[in-house]
Amino acid sequence: MDGEKFNWKGRLGPMELLVSGATFTPSTITTIMAKDLTINSGESVIDVGCGSGILSIIAAKLGAGSVIGIDQSPDVVDVGNYNAEKLGVADRIRFYQGDLFSPIPEDLKVDVIIGDVSGIPDTLANYTGWFPSGKGGGTRGCELPIRMLTDAAAHLKSGGRIYLPTGTLQDENKILEAARSMYRNVDMLAERKIPFPNEFAESDVARELIESGTISIASRGTRYLWIGRAWLISEPY
Repeated sequence: MDGEKFNWKGRLGPMELLVSGATFTPSTITTIMAKDLTINSGESVIDVGCGSGILSIIAAKLGAGSVIGIDQSPDVVDVGNYNAEKLGVADRIRFYQGDLFSPIPEDLKVDVIIGDVSGIPDTLANYTGWFPSGKGGGTRGCELPIRMLTDAAAHLKSGGRIYLPTGTLQDENKILEAARSMYRNVDMLAERKIPFPNEFAESDVARELIESGTISIASRGTRYLWIGRAWLISEPY
């Protein structure tokens, strides 16, 4: 099928992936998530915001018994199936197109949910072009992750867990406040300083988001940095 090749160099790599114009290309956050992902043999997994399917594929390679990948990308099924087939795990992964958990039965429960959903403000997503749809995680970049956390509780088995990324390019505090109000355990697994291109950091879009308290960017000499974090969340109230 049509698309571009992407060389994944993160966990279990290198792996060559197909990405399309509508598919979110794996990022530094994806790499952080993959590094700290624990999957026990036979566990069931939902990968929300799966994009090219890389975290679904890694979950399967780590021993998951079944994986469901979901994304809003119109060609996620074709792209995901192509990559899973090429990398030898298509027998354990099914891909669906849709909003968050909407394509799956309401009573379906799994051991692990990977929630790598869009998490920057819509204006910043549109300006940077980082998301194919031009849409991020809402006005403050926290609305979609919070909605994911709200819906995720109904799909967790007893003892199940969620892997969630956050960062200072969104209203991170709002996400963590929501997470702690819904789940007993919210533990940080990792954090990393990530370069933020000067052209974006010095833009009017970024300035307005900084002034509103939505995002936070640090400077080091002539460089700008933001912080990405990975969290392990469990035990819904």
